[in-house]
Formats: sequence, C-alpha cells, structure tokens
Amino acid sequence: APQAAMPALLGAAWALLAAAFLALLLLHRAQARRPGVHSDVASAFFQDLIRYGKTKRSGGQQAGWLHRLQVPKRWFTHFYVVSILWNGFLLLRLFQAEFLGASLPPWVQIFHGAFGTDLQKENTADSERFSALLVLLLLWLHSFQRLAECLFTSVFSNGVIHIVQYCFGIGYYIAVGSTVLCQVPTNVRNGEELSVQILWYHIVGIVMYIWASLHQHRCLVILANLRKSKSGKVLSLNHSIPFGDWFERVSCPHYFAELLIYISMAITFGFRNVTWWFVVMYVFFNQALAAVLCHEFYQEKFTSYPKHRKAFVPFVF
Repeated sequence: APQAAMPALLGAAWALLAAAFLALLLLHRAQARRPGVHSDVASAFFQDLIRYGKTKRSGGQQAGWLHRLQVPKRWFTHFYVVSILWNGFLLLRLFQAEFLGASLPPWVQIFHGAFGTDLQKENTADSERFSALLVLLLLWLHSFQRLAECLFTSVFSNGVIHIVQYCFGIGYYIAVGSTVLCQVPTNVRNGEELSVQILWYHIVGIVMYIWASLHQHRCLVILANLRKSKSGKVLSLNHSIPFGDWFERVSCPHYFAELLIYISMAITFGFRNVTWWFVVMYVFFNQALAAVLCHEFYQEKFTSYPKHRKAFVPFVF
C-alpha cells in the first residue's frame, strides 16, 4: 500500500542525506590532495560551505561575496531553542495521546499519515510505542543540555557559519523529532492506556546516553577552560591544544560523543528501527566531516600536535 511504503521513503531520505555527507567528505579529501585547488571559485565556495568556526579560511582569503553569506557561529544556540520548543511540543502531544486519550492536532495527524507507520496498525507492541516516547524525551533532554552548554559553558569566538548551514541546522532539529513521531502509530486506542514496560534495551540505551552525554560535557568544559582563568574569566579567544578525557585519543571527542548519543537512541528503539539507523548513519558522516576539518586545522596550526590522535573515532578514524 502507498501508506505502508512511506516509512521506507522516510528512511531512504535519511540514507540519501547520509550519502550526501559521505560524498562531501570524499570530495574534501580529494581536494586536500590537490594544492592550490581552493583558488578555484567553485572549490572555494564548496570549502566555504562545509567549513565553520575555526576551520574557515581566514578573512583575507575569502571573496567579498562569501562574507555576505555568513552568520555568527554563536547562532548555534538557535538550533537548540528550536529543538526544545518543537520536540517538546511533539513530546507533550504524544504523551497526551498515549496516556490521556487526547487527540493529536489535525495537521500532525496528516503529517503522520503521510510519513508515519500505518495508523490502522493495531498490533503494534506497547514496548515500541513506549520506546518512541523515550527517544523523543532523550532528544529533548539532549537539546536542553546543548542549549545550557552554549549559554553557560562554551566560549564562542568571532567564528562564523554559512547561512545554508544555519538554515539546514534549524530544519534538521525539526526533521529529526518528526522522524521519531513517525515511528509508531499515534492514534488514540479507544481509551486504552499505553502499558509502560521497561525492557533491557531501554535501560542499556539510557545508560549509554548518560555516559556519552557526561563525556561530551566534560570535553566541552575542557575546550572552554582553554580560554578561561581559574576564576572563570575569559582571557583569550585563541585556539590551543586540548588535553584530557577523550581528547587523549581523538581531536573531536564531543563529535564522537554526539554519535554515541544517537546510537544510544537506536538501542532505546530496540535495535530494530531501520529508519533511525539511517539517522545514525547521517550523524556519523556529518560529524566525521566536521571532525576531519578540525583535525586538519589542529595539525596545520600546531607542529607539536599529538600524532597518535585520530580525528573522530578512537584508534580507527
């Protein structure tokens, strides 16, 4: 049936997005082997599009028209504000639909009918429905943590991001929460309440989420402290070599922790949700590209940079 095929289409969209970032990573690696390639207008625009923050080329090397396409990197904060509001709204309405017998707004039902699991499917296990609630809750909590870190932990320089990256980031946090909503039927079950059943993979997923989130926070604190005095006063916006925690193994452990957080959500889904594994695949290639760019920045800037560090995945990549 066409409706039954829509979840597969949603998964295919995430797979296509993952493939696009894999292609961007491979294209960047190919360009990196060709000295002077960034002088080409198309190549310069490509590099400007994929880079942000410290990995941007210095202002003198950018054409004037590229400057007009940049917004401050600190606008990352907007991503998490949008995520908290949107995914918090979805979480609240899904909770009301599953536990309180409320109806979802008509436009949400239309969206879910187009992209979600067949609404007429009545034999969906309660564990699957509860898993989606847990994943949406974890996604909301993750966005709340990241917003708090942007506001109270991180020390942003005058770095910038491309306006396309900014718009993409806003759209991403809307899409990822909506993807969770589409994983289970959201129709009210004739007044029957959802049976809460905590299974082993829920516990494993939540424990892994907490573990990865703690390490991500520690790494962000390490980065922030490079620019602060012991009293917490910002002394400099310059970049230094970070040490400690997972920085001993990789250049971007906060990106690696982000990947682990999304894997923890896949575990919370019970390992079986193919669509979410495509989301994980997208996160992997997206964060891998950012990590490679940062790793190259550190290697170019610091001659004493530890040679044993990998860019993204410890001991591997």
